[in-house]
Amino acid sequence: MHIFSEIVSYLEKSALVMPLELFIFFGSFVEEVIAPIPSPFILTLSGTIAATKGLALIALPYLALIGALGKTLGAWVLYYITDKLEDVILSKYGKFFGVSHKSVETIGKKFGKGWKDFFILLGLRSLPIVPSAPVSIVCGLIKINIRTYLIASFFGTFIRNLLFLYFGYAGVSSYQHVVSGLSDIESIVQLIMFVLVLGFIGYSYYTRYKKPID
Repeated sequence: MHIFSEIVSYLEKSALVMPLELFIFFGSFVEEVIAPIPSPFILTLSGTIAATKGLALIALPYLALIGALGKTLGAWVLYYITDKLEDVILSKYGKFFGVSHKSVETIGKKFGKGWKDFFILLGLRSLPIVPSAPVSIVCGLIKINIRTYLIASFFGTFIRNLLFLYFGYAGVSSYQHVVSGLSDIESIVQLIMFVLVLGFIGYSYYTRYKKPID
């Protein structure tokens, strides 16, 4: 969409005038909240800028840390918005889909009670091909433990950021190729997640009305 192209263009221009640290924090926040922006964009571009400015490789963990803070803040915003919208939507339309507010919160209570849930979230946040925003939205929907969610999001995003920064830092010539490939994979994963959500809604609707029909 045109509006997202404008946002990406604005971020590219901002990278030229903002201090690198501020650009990474601000860009990572925007990238998380506005899902259609490709996840590799901010960090790979920042890695390229870091290499162009002659920063040492040892600076990448510091930059990854700043990006993780911005990304985690954005993840919290998505979690909060989804949490509040879930209360409104399910209270009005949940019965139509066979999904109640209570059932969603019951699922959420099964998470955040051990290291297993932490490492699942950590893995999802670390993998470059897994879209970040849908993870935040699902966690807000099921109300996963906020402490587990934020800590796992921070450390997982830090690992992911290091990878993207290194892509941009190590190979400026391969930057566009890497970003394009990862964005295509991410788009496919987003489509799969969307189809799964539609399938869940359809199945919930079917089970809700199956017995009266039978």
